[in-house]
Amino acid sequence: MRTEQNNKLITRVKNVLMSFLVAIIITSCGGNDDTPSLTPQEIAEALLETSWTLNNGGSITLDAVEVSDRYDGFTLTIDDGTYTTVNAGELFPASGTWQWVGTTDNQVTTGSGKAITITSLTENRFVFSFIKNNQNAAAGIPGNYLITLTR
Repeated sequence: MRTEQNNKLITRVKNVLMSFLVAIIITSCGGNDDTPSLTPQEIAEALLETSWTLNNGGSITLDAVEVSDRYDGFTLTIDDGTYTTVNAGELFPASGTWQWVGTTDNQVTTGSGKAITITSLTENRFVFSFIKNNQNAAAGIPGNYLITLTR
């Protein structure tokens, strides 16, 4: 009788130890990851911060009409809350600032108040739109702009 009780006790201890060992293995393999995860806004900002051009499939349309030929050599360089442009014509000043609107990862505003909507952003392609109206069109043509840039 004692042997049967001892066997049950040994089996129970083995099961507890096995459960404990399995828990340790699972925790060490896929448990706590101390790597901080990036927010969607941080991911988008990392993708944005580079030089973008019209080369390799980029375009600028105004009210759905192609106007890229007006901006030959256009470049937009974005870095840490600032931007610079080359051959931007009336679209953007030569330099300026930008910031996110709230916690979104697709809405920014420039220091001059231009509201921009990011419609697509990948490592090699940046598509955004904005509306230039009569109030902010002093140096350009009012309308709906859609800009596709590549790097």
